Amino acid sequence: MAEEAPAGGDLLRAASVQTLLRLEPGHGQPIGRHLTVLAEVDPGPAPATWTDARAGVLSSVLAARARRDALGDGLDLIHRYFVDGRLTRPASLSTAARSRLYASVSEYCSAVGWPQIAARYAAEAREFADADAQRYRAHSVHALALALNAEYVSAADAVREAHALFAAHDWHDDDLSHCLFLGEAMLALTRADAERLRQLADGLQRTPSDQPYWNFGAAVMRVAAHFFDRDLASGLAESRRLLHASDRARSPRLQRDLLLGMHADMLALHGEFDEALAVLSTGVTHPGHAVCFPMQRAATLLLTGREREVIESTNACVALHDEHCLRTLTPLLTRRAVAFLRLGNDQRATQSMESAVVLIAQTGGSLMPFLMIPSSDAARLLDLVAGVRDDLGETIDRLRSALPALAARQALSPALTPLTPTERELAHLLRTTRSVAEIARARGVSVNTVKSQMRSIYGKLGVSRREEALRVLESRPD
Repeated sequence: MAEEAPAGGDLLRAASVQTLLRLEPGHGQPIGRHLTVLAEVDPGPAPATWTDARAGVLSSVLAARARRDALGDGLDLIHRYFVDGRLTRPASLSTAARSRLYASVSEYCSAVGWPQIAARYAAEAREFADADAQRYRAHSVHALALALNAEYVSAADAVREAHALFAAHDWHDDDLSHCLFLGEAMLALTRADAERLRQLADGLQRTPSDQPYWNFGAAVMRVAAHFFDRDLASGLAESRRLLHASDRARSPRLQRDLLLGMHADMLALHGEFDEALAVLSTGVTHPGHAVCFPMQRAATLLLTGREREVIESTNACVALHDEHCLRTLTPLLTRRAVAFLRLGNDQRATQSMESAVVLIAQTGGSLMPFLMIPSSDAARLLDLVAGVRDDLGETIDRLRSALPALAARQALSPALTPLTPTERELAHLLRTTRSVAEIARARGVSVNTVKSQMRSIYGKLGVSRREEALRVLESRPD
């Protein structure tokens, strides 16, 4: 019957009760086999009336699905029970049951990549929490959702409140929230704070847990620290190991996707542009764009001189408006601004960068949008925005001061620097196996036009044949 909890016998009931108890501090971490059982359960249709027991089952199932990466139903699972944050059926729930349920919905929504929705449910969890253990969990899931959506000031407030609650009680390290660690890691990423990332990784590894996602999360934080330190050799070695580890699929999708993006960025900074693009081609951008692979890909495309492809491949992202995660939208706008600038469209470049700087100022000042932007392009774009927005002067000055440590070391692969945007696009096609006639058809121009442009490229590269040009184009940057 629709009113009944999912069938499953004593093991399911024990798993649900024990997991629900351990989602809040005071009882240690959820047991791995319980999470596995719960992640495989279909919680069924909405009951005729919600009770604390029925809400408890759904709370434990949602948390287990988030932690076991059982996310195939996406938001449809939430829509089965909720509309605009409200239960679709009558409810007779205690405030504690409501708080636990909303916190689990928030954790699940963050895992599937909808931090805006996750933040709304986390706020409800905070509202209904009637004990400090519930408040701690609510603040923890809220911190993660807010940080994922680039609401950094509010996220930092939630982190402080969670830590204050933890410090006020005799809870143990094995009661720490994994969501809180991830939320703090996202804040450290915005500041490019390698040292804080290492501290968080150490904290994760000190926390007793039989869950693989704890160690995987700590390792991802260490990769990010290598990235910010520009220790690319160590970062690439560790990220390759993690991406090929046998237990990677038992870690949350969000962590794996973040790692994939960092791995590609490090490859690009190392001059391995084709491998970086190949790595990103395996990434799937899920609705919500908490991880946006078109944005990730744009950085490498800029370093290979494919500005028009940057614009074309990200048009759909900017058209999403409020359905696109703010954290990934801001670097998307900066990368589009660079592309417009190089294509000679200063007006659109200024507009795109202005939008990015406004978002940076409003959300707490993330430095991440400039991590893969060549310093010369970034400085020019900030000058353009400063010329039209006096009120952004303080934010622009802070971003300028951070550029030397953050920006990509060079604007383009050296061989591409003297080429025009059109010639850079042709240079990319010359590196493929296409014939001149096939290139002409692909670009919608005549064979003679392609040959003329090829002669111009050869002259600028100091070569006379396609084979020689390829050797120059494929040489690694210093």
